[in-house]
Amino acid sequence: MPTVTFRLLFVLVILAHDRRRIVHVAVTDHPTAAWTAQQLRNAFSEQEAPRFLLHDRDSVFADVATTLTGMNVQTVRTAPRSPWQNAHVERVIGSIRRECLDHIIVVNAAGLRRVLTAYITYYMQSRTHLALKKDAPISRPVMPSSGGRIALTPQVGGLHHRYDRIAA
Repeated sequence: MPTVTFRLLFVLVILAHDRRRIVHVAVTDHPTAAWTAQQLRNAFSEQEAPRFLLHDRDSVFADVATTLTGMNVQTVRTAPRSPWQNAHVERVIGSIRRECLDHIIVVNAAGLRRVLTAYITYYMQSRTHLALKKDAPISRPVMPSSGGRIALTPQVGGLHHRYDRIAA
């Protein structure tokens, strides 16, 4: 993601495939193997580590192999130039770009983290997914249609809105 000063910021997204839950998001201007290994440790405790980590062919993952082995995580690398092999993450990254980052100007890493945190909250609690039967990754109750008036709640700084029925 380019900033106002044309500095590039890199975003790491870790997604659980079960309900398209975003587990962890991190931002840096220099993605190193040590930084990536630390982000993996931050994302998963030793008891919650996944069995598999599907990742692209970035060389940084070869350098964090000892960290992943220590967490008992088996790595699965996608084939070269095959984004469809990791389609869920590609879709999430595209959604983040189209629905959020294409509409803002990033000043620095802290600002990007703040915007991504707001978007991730929206994505997890409010954004519906057809694959989840029009539910959000964090399931929410269906409100009866006779329950009162509809209230609009702006999210992600007003880029998106959530509509809830409130009692009259």
